Amino acid sequence: MPKMKTKKAAAKRFTLTASGKVKYKKMNLRHILTKKSQKRKRKLRKAGFLAAGPIHQIKKKLLPNG
Repeated sequence: MPKMKTKKAAAKRFTLTASGKVKYKKMNLRHILTKKSQKRKRKLRKAGFLAAGPIHQIKKKLLPNG
């Protein structure tokens, strides 16, 4: 059976931490920043972590080598 290929779209968006959590960058911090409050932009800078539901799908199907 051939090797499983990593889904490159998922590899660019998600990373796995040492404890097994799935980390991603939050959206809405690329453009049109003038109308967004400082508090909102500050919170968007921090990394997001996926909920327990889709972690299994991401780890097994999209990032098999993670």
